[in-house]
Amino acid sequence: MTATTTQPDKNGFQAGAWHFAALLGGNAALALGPWLVRLADTGPVSAGFWRLFLPIPLIALLAWRGRSPGPLDRKLALLVLMAGVFFALDIASWHVGIERTRLGNATLFGNAGSLILMVWGLVALRRAPSWREGLGVLAALVGAAILLGRSLEISATNFVGDLFCLAAGLFYAFYLLPAQRARASLGQWSVLLLVCLAASPVLLGIALAAGEPIWPGEAGWTPVLLLALSSQVIGQGLLVFALRHFPPLIIGMALLTQPALAATIGWLVFGEMLVPMDILGMALVAAALVLARSSPPVRAPNARSDH
Repeated sequence: MTATTTQPDKNGFQAGAWHFAALLGGNAALALGPWLVRLADTGPVSAGFWRLFLPIPLIALLAWRGRSPGPLDRKLALLVLMAGVFFALDIASWHVGIERTRLGNATLFGNAGSLILMVWGLVALRRAPSWREGLGVLAALVGAAILLGRSLEISATNFVGDLFCLAAGLFYAFYLLPAQRARASLGQWSVLLLVCLAASPVLLGIALAAGEPIWPGEAGWTPVLLLALSSQVIGQGLLVFALRHFPPLIIGMALLTQPALAATIGWLVFGEMLVPMDILGMALVAAALVLARSSPPVRAPNARSDH
């Protein structure tokens, strides 16, 4: 047995060193997003527009190469386009929140979609939560309360930023439900292409309505180009390659590299110091995300949340 191969386990997962590196690399690339949003001088929602619009030609090529045989399911494609609208609202809310709160908070709350999906599944199936699910919800509530309270102590702006990021997590959950249903039939890159095509004009419209600058200013094109490359191409591409090889618990734990790296960048670049209460709140929310992703599926069929 080499370092890059392993025997499949009883669940059918077969991961090697390259898959694990891709899993960590994809999360690390996505963690750079909040920093790049701040560096861009286009306005936060405009940065989201460029993030989705610029990679469309490359994503279209990848979608064409990985297309499924047979005609396109138009109803499913329309469902994905509707999901793209929710993804646009997710990006808009998250990018606005990034400008107003700490990077660690923004990344944690922005990834709350998996926890929201778990709660939604429990409600939809009308059953009580297991001990793991109940513990996850409790940890999320306590951790979020600590982080929100700390943000309110710092300033009202930080508190509002946290709320925007929490709203982004809610929108992301509504995006995931139809998008995950379509991925099995249309393919990952085809779904991502349709989402980008639907979300880009919505983001542009929101940015114009908000009076944001659309074109890059003194900072130039570098931040928005890096944002598009790291979030939509490298991050998504590495995760597409890696996710199917790991169980949900490993995926949930790897997800935690995003808030950890974002908090580190916030400290080193923007001086966003963390006190013990901040660390406790982040640890509780992070634990809740891991518990949500590692819990047995409770959602309706074809509505998985393997982000």
